[in-house]
Amino acid sequence: MGSAKDHWIRLRGLDPSSHSISCGGGLLFSALFFQLYFQPRYNFYAVVQLKRVYEPARSSDGYRILVDRVWPRGVSKERAHIALWLKEIGPSTALRKWFGHDPGRWPEFQKRYRQELREKSGLLAQIKQLEREHRALTLIYSARDEQHNQAVVLRDLLASRAPRAGAGRSSAKKAGA
Repeated sequence: MGSAKDHWIRLRGLDPSSHSISCGGGLLFSALFFQLYFQPRYNFYAVVQLKRVYEPARSSDGYRILVDRVWPRGVSKERAHIALWLKEIGPSTALRKWFGHDPGRWPEFQKRYRQELREKSGLLAQIKQLEREHRALTLIYSARDEQHNQAVVLRDLLASRAPRAGAGRSSAKKAGA
């Protein structure tokens, strides 16, 4: 076997070859480690949650962004624990009043609000940057209806704009070719 020290190292799991799945001394382990550790920066995992402003803040909320155009009634800024208030990302006053949280108008509201959001690409980019930095975002809203509000539309839009895994590699190959 070898010296007692080598035997102890293998038993304690400090020898890289003992971590290998293959018998060849860690080649497969090294390749897997490299892929997992050195993933491109654009390939990240983030959690975007939705929460009413009236629910208590938790540490699992991460970075809390209020996405209402109007500050919620009866909630102090201290109690809300809002990191950023993006009032400009909320639906326009005319759209908000037209919708009135009527579930019958929900499909048309989504369409109109997405049209408004197309003109606010800078704010969407800011939210995507915050996703990369904080990994956990909570979009805060004040509406009673948890299924029919602007935060739901915004979350779905952000999820549909998620970067694809191969997007950066193909453009890097084109640039290098």
